[in-house]
Amino acid sequence: MKIAFFVNQFPTLSETFILNQITGLIDRGHEVYIYADRPGDMSKIHPEVEKYNLLANTYYIGKPDSRILRLIKIFKLLPNFRRDPILLLHSINLLKYKKLAASLTLFYTVAQLLNKPRVYDIIHCHFGTNGLKAILLKELNVIQGKLITAFHGYDVSQYVKKYGTNVYANLFATGELCCPISKHMKFQLAELGCDENHLVIHRMGIDCHKFLFTLRQQPQDGIIRIITIARLVEKKGVEYGIRAVANLIKSGMKLEYNIVGDGFLRENLQQLIQELDLIDSIKLLGWKQQQEVVKILDNSHILLAPSVTSQQGDQEGIPIVLIEAIAMGLPVVSTYHSGIPELIENGKSGFLVPERDVNALTEKLHYLVEHPEIWASMGLAGRVFVEENYDINKLNDKLVEIYKNLSHTNTEQKTALTASASI
Repeated sequence: MKIAFFVNQFPTLSETFILNQITGLIDRGHEVYIYADRPGDMSKIHPEVEKYNLLANTYYIGKPDSRILRLIKIFKLLPNFRRDPILLLHSINLLKYKKLAASLTLFYTVAQLLNKPRVYDIIHCHFGTNGLKAILLKELNVIQGKLITAFHGYDVSQYVKKYGTNVYANLFATGELCCPISKHMKFQLAELGCDENHLVIHRMGIDCHKFLFTLRQQPQDGIIRIITIARLVEKKGVEYGIRAVANLIKSGMKLEYNIVGDGFLRENLQQLIQELDLIDSIKLLGWKQQQEVVKILDNSHILLAPSVTSQQGDQEGIPIVLIEAIAMGLPVVSTYHSGIPELIENGKSGFLVPERDVNALTEKLHYLVEHPEIWASMGLAGRVFVEENYDINKLNDKLVEIYKNLSHTNTEQKTALTASASI
């Protein structure tokens, strides 16, 4: 099959779940093209991006931020105008496309696609916002294929809160399938009006072979190492993790807390660590390559993921790092947030507490630190659950089945329509 992926950024270290799908489909003999608004941090590229030469089939279709760059871009795109001038004129229809036309956003996207492959078996959009973009492009006949939209978190929380509960009405009506990553998200999409017959849960997964299981034991040096891996944004709740760990350190416990990731809250969090006088015990390590992340996880004892709903309504889906840590045998402490309780069974593979509850986080972390004898059983329970439900190889096989069933169903429908028309 020929498959087009629509994503926000590519490549980006924070979205290995998308990369795992792409490489898995290529391994299964499928042809994959990637359409992204913009590149991520090109100085930190996942090794598999180079291994599979993915940038060769990656196209950037977003509008430049700089006005000068926009003018340069328009000049470069002028040759494409000859390919389909009527289509490009449609893209600046102010009455129909309003802001997308006035800002030339749709024009840029259409102009850049005219000299790219345009017919696919499947158009797979990650995040509802890209599903909306692809629906417009299908309506304009810029790109063709069966449309699947994967929903991950902010697209059914913050985005809906900002733009209203009808924001996906056109996508629900004309897209072939919506694939939320959790039961929680499936319920949210149904509440927004998506036909349940067009909803299929498809979880994000990991390659369990790359995250080897280890029975966690009390360290010989007596220092318990707690780890958080997250973008430094509000919904990750890192501030509450810092405060909880600080409570334990001040009570006399020997702890080391490493935070891997970056984001616009980094300066605020560093200031908080300094105010708590814990710069020697709590460290912000910045982004790391996946091999470095695996090594850090391997040397840690407990993973802390204190996710919260942001003030703007932004929510997680199921953080991939939670799946990775559980697969490696780490007991975890997280929150009753979005789809996280579908991954962590409270008291079995980790502990769950209410959002923003520093005292509850402190209590559960304290219990885990004081009872290292339960780490192994929690780790084993988590590993088994991940292997059964979040193994990327099983999930990619399922994804191919979803694609084939969608194509088969549409073929049957077309055959039936043709037969009825001939009667």
